[in-house]
Amino acid sequence: MTGYAAMQTSAAQATPDTDARLDTNSHLGVEIRSVNSRFLDLTLRLPDELRQTEPALRELLTGRLKRGKIELRASLEGASGSSLRAPSSATLQRLGSLEDSIKSWLPQAAALSVADILRIATNEDKKPHDYSEELLKLAEQVLTELMSAREREGARLAHTLLERTAQLRALTALAGPMVPRLVEQQKARFLERWREAMGLQGNSTLPELALDRALTEATAFAIRIDVAEEITRLSSHLEEIERLLNAGGELGKRLDFLIQELHREANTLGSKSASLELTRISVDMKVLIEQIREQVQNIE
Repeated sequence: MTGYAAMQTSAAQATPDTDARLDTNSHLGVEIRSVNSRFLDLTLRLPDELRQTEPALRELLTGRLKRGKIELRASLEGASGSSLRAPSSATLQRLGSLEDSIKSWLPQAAALSVADILRIATNEDKKPHDYSEELLKLAEQVLTELMSAREREGARLAHTLLERTAQLRALTALAGPMVPRLVEQQKARFLERWREAMGLQGNSTLPELALDRALTEATAFAIRIDVAEEITRLSSHLEEIERLLNAGGELGKRLDFLIQELHREANTLGSKSASLELTRISVDMKVLIEQIREQVQNIE
């Protein structure tokens, strides 16, 4: 199902015991997008500073998501933009000693500039920090928001699917009484054709042999067009779909199977059709089933 959630927090807030040398202006951000897919497809886009957290993030996502094309983006802003601090006297003394030592061997070497000293001192003081714990905590919060959004969409989809199943039930109810009427109509046509073939038009009686043959043909026709079994299975599948939708939970794959069975029965109903009206019902059923199929692929 589709969904979107995003959140940003200060890395310093996430870790109140952060060392003073860490950049307190850095911010962690996580956003998760979800679009429809029959399977679970994960894409993680992480900066280099957060790359080591990818296995844990994948485990977090696969533990709570079963379907959908999921994209997680994480950002770390301000981590490299630490405010300038005055180098300590020990650092300056060490740099001076190193400069004197280098110039004793390389008299032509350029002297250190103020910018060089600040850069060296900043890099020296910078302590690398592992943001894995903060990132996972933030990702779990964003994932919870995403799951809530998907649940709301799922409720709307369930309502739509129940409307479609009600329409299929109405079509099934229309198709049921048609078969006996068709059999009687065809039986009358068979008898009429036998009368014509035997030159008995206008005669109210038929020879017993001809009558038996006509009744046999009518019975064979009734067997060929009998869709009672298909209608029963259609009703059974619709009942199961309604039960699953009302129960909730992870039901996407089970609904996929039931939709396939619905489509199979609707096809058989159309192939056995002996009237234009029954053919139209079969076509209308397949249109509704296809609409249900598209929505079911969004359900986890």
